[in-house]
Amino acid sequence: MAQSNTTNGGAAAKPAKAALGDTVYLDLKYGRVVIQLHPELAPKTVARFKELVNAHFYDGLKFHRVIDGFMAQTGDPRGDGSGGSGKNIVAEFNTGKHVRGAVSMARAADPNSADSQFFIVFDESSFLDGKYTYFGEVTSGMEFVDMIKKGNQMQNGSVDAPDTIVKMRMAGDKK
Repeated sequence: MAQSNTTNGGAAAKPAKAALGDTVYLDLKYGRVVIQLHPELAPKTVARFKELVNAHFYDGLKFHRVIDGFMAQTGDPRGDGSGGSGKNIVAEFNTGKHVRGAVSMARAADPNSADSQFFIVFDESSFLDGKYTYFGEVTSGMEFVDMIKKGNQMQNGSVDAPDTIVKMRMAGDKK
Protein backbone atom coordinates (compact mmCIF):
# COMPACT_ATOMS: atom_id res chain seq x y z
CA MET A 1 0.00 0.00 0.00
CA ALA A 2 1.34 3.44 -0.94
CA GLN A 3 2.11 5.78 1.88
CA SER A 4 1.29 9.48 1.80
CA ASN A 5 3.45 12.03 3.52
CA THR A 6 0.96 13.93 5.63
CA THR A 7 3.48 15.43 8.00
CA ASN A 8 7.00 16.57 7.39
CA GLY A 9 9.01 16.05 10.53
CA GLY A 10 11.14 19.10 11.12
CA ALA A 11 8.97 21.47 9.10
CA ALA A 12 7.52 24.46 10.90
CA ALA A 13 4.20 23.82 12.60
CA LYS A 14 1.27 24.23 10.22
CA PRO A 15 -1.96 25.96 11.09
CA ALA A 16 -4.66 23.53 12.27
CA LYS A 17 -6.53 23.92 9.01
CA ALA A 18 -4.39 24.42 5.92
CA ALA A 19 -5.27 27.44 3.81
CA LEU A 20 -7.02 26.43 0.59
CA GLY A 21 -4.99 29.15 -1.13
CA ASP A 22 -1.84 27.14 -0.44
CA THR A 23 -3.13 23.86 -1.86
CA VAL A 24 -2.24 22.71 -5.38
CA TYR A 25 -3.93 20.01 -7.46
CA LEU A 26 -1.46 18.23 -9.72
CA ASP A 27 -3.40 16.03 -12.15
CA LEU A 28 -1.59 13.07 -13.70
CA LYS A 29 -3.07 10.49 -16.05
CA TYR A 30 -3.03 8.16 -13.02
CA GLY A 31 -4.97 10.46 -10.68
CA ARG A 32 -4.85 13.64 -8.60
CA VAL A 33 -1.93 14.58 -6.38
CA VAL A 34 -2.61 17.17 -3.66
CA ILE A 35 0.31 19.37 -2.64
CA GLN A 36 0.30 21.58 0.45
CA LEU A 37 2.58 24.59 -0.01
CA HIS A 38 4.58 26.02 2.89
CA PRO A 39 4.90 29.80 2.48
CA GLU A 40 6.07 30.04 6.10
CA LEU A 41 9.26 28.23 5.02
CA ALA A 42 9.82 29.58 1.50
CA PRO A 43 7.60 32.63 0.87
CA LYS A 44 9.24 33.86 -2.36
CA THR A 45 9.41 30.37 -3.84
CA VAL A 46 5.76 29.66 -3.02
CA ALA A 47 4.66 33.03 -4.43
CA ARG A 48 6.47 32.39 -7.73
CA PHE A 49 5.24 28.79 -7.91
CA LYS A 50 1.64 29.97 -7.44
CA GLU A 51 2.12 32.57 -10.21
CA LEU A 52 3.26 29.82 -12.57
CA VAL A 53 0.41 27.49 -11.57
CA ASN A 54 -2.14 30.29 -12.05
CA ALA A 55 -0.68 31.02 -15.50
CA HIS A 56 -1.13 27.29 -16.37
CA PHE A 57 2.62 27.18 -17.08
CA TYR A 58 2.98 23.57 -15.92
CA ASP A 59 0.14 22.10 -17.97
CA GLY A 60 1.48 19.44 -20.35
CA LEU A 61 5.08 19.58 -19.11
CA LYS A 62 7.11 16.36 -19.00
CA PHE A 63 8.59 14.53 -16.04
CA HIS A 64 11.93 14.63 -17.85
CA ARG A 65 14.10 13.23 -15.04
CA VAL A 66 12.78 10.42 -12.85
CA ILE A 67 15.10 8.33 -10.71
CA ASP A 68 13.53 5.27 -9.07
CA GLY A 69 13.87 5.47 -5.29
CA PHE A 70 14.86 9.14 -5.42
CA MET A 71 12.66 11.71 -7.18
CA ALA A 72 10.54 12.81 -10.16
CA GLN A 73 11.48 16.17 -11.75
CA THR A 74 9.39 18.40 -14.02
CA GLY A 75 8.82 22.07 -14.78
CA ASP A 76 10.99 22.53 -17.88
CA PRO A 77 9.12 23.84 -20.95
CA ARG A 78 11.89 22.40 -23.16
CA GLY A 79 11.38 18.96 -21.63
CA ASP A 80 15.07 18.17 -21.29
CA GLY A 81 16.07 19.84 -18.02
CA SER A 82 17.73 22.86 -19.64
CA GLY A 83 14.88 25.37 -19.54
CA GLY A 84 12.68 27.36 -17.23
CA SER A 85 10.29 30.27 -17.02
CA GLY A 86 13.08 32.81 -17.33
CA LYS A 87 12.94 34.14 -13.77
CA ASN A 88 15.33 32.76 -11.16
CA ILE A 89 14.33 32.52 -7.51
CA VAL A 90 16.76 33.28 -4.69
CA ALA A 91 17.37 30.16 -2.57
CA GLU A 92 15.30 29.87 0.61
CA PHE A 93 16.97 26.97 2.39
CA ASN A 94 14.94 26.05 5.45
CA THR A 95 14.07 23.35 8.00
CA GLY A 96 11.85 21.33 5.64
CA LYS A 97 12.93 17.72 5.38
CA HIS A 98 13.37 15.83 2.13
CA VAL A 99 11.28 12.82 3.10
CA ARG A 100 8.81 10.85 0.98
CA GLY A 101 6.44 13.35 -0.66
CA ALA A 102 8.60 16.46 -0.16
CA VAL A 103 8.36 19.03 -2.97
CA SER A 104 11.49 21.06 -3.63
CA MET A 105 13.00 23.34 -6.26
CA ALA A 106 15.51 21.95 -8.72
CA ARG A 107 18.56 24.07 -9.47
CA ALA A 108 21.97 24.09 -11.12
CA ALA A 109 25.27 24.42 -9.22
CA ASP A 110 24.43 28.04 -8.31
CA PRO A 111 22.16 27.94 -5.22
CA ASN A 112 20.19 30.90 -6.63
CA SER A 113 19.48 29.28 -10.02
CA ALA A 114 16.08 27.72 -9.24
CA ASP A 115 13.39 28.79 -11.71
CA SER A 116 10.34 26.67 -12.57
CA GLN A 117 11.70 23.15 -12.27
CA PHE A 118 10.75 21.20 -9.17
CA PHE A 119 10.86 17.65 -7.92
CA ILE A 120 8.89 15.30 -5.69
CA VAL A 121 10.89 12.94 -3.49
CA PHE A 122 10.04 9.20 -3.58
CA ASP A 123 12.06 8.22 -0.50
CA GLU A 124 13.98 9.84 2.36
CA SER A 125 16.77 12.00 0.87
CA SER A 126 18.17 13.92 3.85
CA PHE A 127 21.37 14.71 1.92
CA LEU A 128 19.27 17.40 0.15
CA ASP A 129 18.24 19.13 3.41
CA GLY A 130 19.53 22.69 3.57
CA LYS A 131 20.83 22.51 -0.02
CA TYR A 132 17.56 22.72 -1.98
CA THR A 133 14.52 24.88 -1.31
CA TYR A 134 11.82 22.69 0.21
CA PHE A 135 8.46 24.42 -0.34
CA GLY A 136 5.69 21.84 -0.09
CA GLU A 137 4.58 18.29 0.52
CA VAL A 138 2.27 15.76 -1.07
CA THR A 139 -0.66 15.22 1.29
CA SER A 140 -2.54 12.75 -0.90
CA GLY A 141 -2.00 10.92 -4.17
CA MET A 142 1.59 9.87 -3.60
CA GLU A 143 0.61 6.49 -5.06
CA PHE A 144 0.08 8.32 -8.38
CA VAL A 145 3.52 9.94 -8.17
CA ASP A 146 4.93 6.43 -7.67
CA MET A 147 3.40 5.44 -11.03
CA ILE A 148 5.29 8.09 -13.04
CA LYS A 149 7.45 6.43 -15.68
CA LYS A 150 11.01 5.99 -14.42
CA GLY A 151 14.06 7.08 -16.35
CA ASN A 152 17.27 5.37 -17.29
CA GLN A 153 19.58 5.17 -14.24
CA MET A 154 22.62 5.16 -16.55
CA GLN A 155 21.47 8.48 -18.10
CA ASN A 156 20.83 10.42 -14.87
CA GLY A 157 17.14 9.54 -14.91
CA SER A 158 16.43 10.74 -18.45
CA VAL A 159 13.02 9.41 -19.53
CA ASP A 160 12.05 8.22 -23.02
CA ALA A 161 8.37 9.00 -23.78
CA PRO A 162 7.88 10.61 -20.34
CA ASP A 163 4.65 11.10 -18.44
CA THR A 164 3.32 14.65 -18.34
CA ILE A 165 1.38 16.92 -16.05
CA VAL A 166 -2.21 16.89 -17.33
CA LYS A 167 -2.87 20.14 -15.49
CA MET A 168 -1.99 21.99 -12.29
CA ARG A 169 -4.38 24.28 -10.50
CA MET A 170 -4.69 26.03 -7.20
CA ALA A 171 -7.48 24.53 -5.08
CA GLY A 172 -10.68 26.43 -5.72
CA ASP A 173 -9.67 27.42 -9.27
CA LYS A 174 -12.59 26.40 -11.52
CA LYS A 175 -10.54 26.47 -14.76
